[in-house]
Amino acid sequence: MEVRIFKNDLEIGEAAGKIICDFVNSKPDCVLGFATGASPVPTYNYITEQYNSGKVSFKNVTTFNLDEYCDLPRDHKNSYWTFMFENLFSRVDVDPAKVNFLDGNADEKAESARYAEAIKSKGGIDIQILGIGRNGHIAFNEPSDKFTDEAWRVTLTQSTIDANSIYFDDIPIPHYAMTMGIGSIMRSKKIILIATGASKAEAVKEMINGPVTPGCPASILQQHADTVILLDEAAASLL
Repeated sequence: MEVRIFKNDLEIGEAAGKIICDFVNSKPDCVLGFATGASPVPTYNYITEQYNSGKVSFKNVTTFNLDEYCDLPRDHKNSYWTFMFENLFSRVDVDPAKVNFLDGNADEKAESARYAEAIKSKGGIDIQILGIGRNGHIAFNEPSDKFTDEAWRVTLTQSTIDANSIYFDDIPIPHYAMTMGIGSIMRSKKIILIATGASKAEAVKEMINGPVTPGCPASILQQHADTVILLDEAAASLL
């Protein structure tokens, strides 16, 4: 686990974006795993800038996203499908046919099997972007008594609902989501986790210095062979 500390989210966005763009240029048909939320937005902005400058192309890249809400239309303004197209996919030359999302409205077991096979058929995820929740969750894998494997339907904790409800001003926030499991995430060849702000400091401390436990799902990253943790000074304040 490599930990790098920056002054602000813009520096993190450049650092993470450079890793991704350099890799795409070295392997144009690579497989990238993306995350939603505020943390990766500066990274997506940097990637867009590099694309607009003619320094990288995503036309042969395949993408997989970590999660999607259940009981929400795909084209709703707060779906993760909408988020990714607004913040990245519509701004670069990625082929929409190579963009993959979990279907939060499908049968759980069938959808989990479909997504696992889709990832496997592409040779696995080369680089997976992650954020971390205040309770240590990664994707929507909440604190639990065991680590998950493939994609599954999760009941969101109240802390996650509270953190995300600010985005739902027209309908109540969904209480369930389909999420890539811990096993799927850990099979990614490289992981980049981004954390910013003092509200993430406790989770970051437990992830890096605490025991490996499903009570802090992100702690499993201690056992991954190639994980880079990118933090601002506030998120790193308890290390």
